[in-house]
Amino acid sequence: MTTMTATPSARREMPNVAALIITILTAGAFATIAFDFFGKSLAPALGYAKLAPVPLANGVIKSVFGAGWNPGAEGLHILAGLIAYPAGWVLIAEPLRKKIAPWFPWLASAVIYGVILWVFALYFMAHLIAGNAPFLNWTGITWVALWGHILFAVVAAIVVRVRQS
Repeated sequence: MTTMTATPSARREMPNVAALIITILTAGAFATIAFDFFGKSLAPALGYAKLAPVPLANGVIKSVFGAGWNPGAEGLHILAGLIAYPAGWVLIAEPLRKKIAPWFPWLASAVIYGVILWVFALYFMAHLIAGNAPFLNWTGITWVALWGHILFAVVAAIVVRVRQS
């Protein structure tokens, strides 16, 4: 009877995968908290619009499945912030920057990534899928969402840099 053991290289990769998952989740947690605090508390306290990502997520669910589901919309918002958006930074945006333009500042890349997230959220998801006006008719929420997504990306990038140093 033979027993299966991991090769030395496989053993080295497993902690890296675990560290990567922890990094993504940690970056997502801090970035989502920053995004929600800014968009739901700080911006309205300063007289700006209040972000409402859950109703937008519910519109996406309603469009895709024919009926809204608020608990699912809460989950969609949290999973996007906790996993999808930070994974996009860790697995796509930052590796591309390092490969294509390593001289380009990571902070500037994070700001650009935040703008890309904003376009994805307000144009692709909210408009093309949920049927809202493009960029929500350029109302106050549009601009708070822009700064919120930039803040999200910058916080995620900082956490990733700290975890990987």
